[in-house]
Amino acid sequence: MTDYEVVIGLETHIQLNTITKIFCSCKADSWFDPPNTNICPVCCGLPGILPVLNRVAVEKGVLLAAAMHAELRPLSYFDRKNYFYPDLPKGYQISQYDQSLAFGGYMDVPMPQGYVRRVGITKLHLEEDAGKTKNMGAERYIDFNRCGVPLVEMVTAPDLRSAEEAAQYLTRLRQLLRWLGVSDADMERAQLRCDANVSIRPHGADYLNPKTEIKNVNSIDAVRVAVEKEVDRQVREMEAGHRIESWTLEWDEDRQVLRKMRSKETEADYRYFREPDLLPIHLTEEWRAEILARLPELPLERRQRFLDQYGLPEYDAEILTSERRLSDYFEQAVQAYGGDPKRVSNYLMNDVLRMMNESGISADQLRLTPAHLASILKLVDAGTINNSTGKSLLQKVQETGTPPAAIVEAEGLAKVSDDAAIRTVCEEVLKENPAEVQAYRGGKATLMGWFVGQVMKKMRGKADPALARKILEELLG
Repeated sequence: MTDYEVVIGLETHIQLNTITKIFCSCKADSWFDPPNTNICPVCCGLPGILPVLNRVAVEKGVLLAAAMHAELRPLSYFDRKNYFYPDLPKGYQISQYDQSLAFGGYMDVPMPQGYVRRVGITKLHLEEDAGKTKNMGAERYIDFNRCGVPLVEMVTAPDLRSAEEAAQYLTRLRQLLRWLGVSDADMERAQLRCDANVSIRPHGADYLNPKTEIKNVNSIDAVRVAVEKEVDRQVREMEAGHRIESWTLEWDEDRQVLRKMRSKETEADYRYFREPDLLPIHLTEEWRAEILARLPELPLERRQRFLDQYGLPEYDAEILTSERRLSDYFEQAVQAYGGDPKRVSNYLMNDVLRMMNESGISADQLRLTPAHLASILKLVDAGTINNSTGKSLLQKVQETGTPPAAIVEAEGLAKVSDDAAIRTVCEEVLKENPAEVQAYRGGKATLMGWFVGQVMKKMRGKADPALARKILEELLG
C-alpha cells in the first residue's frame, strides 16, 4: 500500500454571544424558545426592510481576530451570498467576501505528543446565520429563530495532519472563545459548528488532491471519529484505483456513518456582490484601540507563565488555565496567600474543583473566595488547625460565606497540641482495642495509621496527628 498523508482544513461557524441579532433587535439566543417566536420583518427578509448593524458583534469579531493574530482591516464590507434553500427567507445571506473584517492569522496548538502545530487562518469574517430545517416523517418544518444570529466564520489552511490534530485545534479554539467571552461555544447548542475538509496524498507530495466536506458534526469527538472514517474510506478508494469525488458528506451521529448529500459548491455558485443596504465598517484607530484594550492575556500565554513564574507542573498549569475564571481565582489566591503556589494549586485542584463539579458552579460563583482559601492555608501553616480540618473548612465556608477564622473560633476547631489531653485519648483507644494492640505488637506495623485515625475521630479531627503518632508509638513500645 502507498503511505498516505492526511490533509485537513476546518471551517468553523462561531455564534457570538450578543444579546440581539446582528442586523435587528430580536433576541439572539433562542435555543430553548418555541419555533418562530424570535423573528421580525428583518429576520424574515420581508420586502422594504433595512438591516442595522450590531456594533457589539463587530467588537467581538475584532477581539477574536486579534487573538488569532489576524490582520484587521480599517475598512471592510458586507456582501450578499446568493443561494436558495427553504430556511434562508431572503434568498441570500449577508456575509463578507473579499474585503472582510480581518485576514490571515494563525493558532499554535500544543499537541499531547509534545510538538506544536501552527494552524493558519485563511478566512475570518462576520455573517448572519440561516434558519433551521427539521424533518418530521414525510414533512419538513422551518424555524426562522436562528435567522440573523451573529456568526464569525473562520476557515483554517489545510495544515492539520490527523483527526486527533483536528480535535485538539477545536478544543483550543473553544477554550479561547470562552476565555475571550465572545462565545459560549457550546457545540450541542450549535454555538460552535465545524465542517471538516478532508483529503489524502502520498507522503512527500506537495499538491492537494480533491477534498470532501463533512457536515453535521456536533461534538469534538464526532469530528475525530468522522474524519477517521473518511480517511479510511479515501484510502480504500485510492487503493482500488478510484478517483476521490468532491462531495459534501453528512455525518449520522446515531449510526456513526457518513452519507453523501450533494456535490460540493464553489464560490462562483454563490454570485457574491456588495450588500447595498449596509455601510462599510470603518474601524478607526480610536475604536480599534478601545476594543483591543479589553484583550486579556491569552490562555496558552498564561499557561506558559504559570510554568515559569510559579514553577507549576505542566499538568497543574494545563488544568488551571483551562478556564479564565478558574485561572484568575488561582492567581488571586496565590497573591493573598503569599506562600508556595503549589500549595494553592493542590487545594484548588484536589478539593475546590471537586466541590465545584459536584455543585455545578464556576469559580466566580464560589462563596469560598480566593482570600478565604488563602486564610485556610495560613491557618494550617500556623498550626492553628490541621490539614484535615482545613479541608473540611472549605465546604463550611462555601455553604455559609463565613470567614474561616470565625468558623474555627465558633466551632472550637483549633488543633489540640496539649500532650496530656492527647495522651488520655490515646490510652482510651488502646484500652478499647486490645486485639489490634496485640496484632501491632505482633508485627502488623500498618495498624499505626488506624490507631492515629481512631484518636483523630475521638477528638473530632482536632488532635495534632504528629503528636498523636508519637504518643502512640511510646505507649505501644
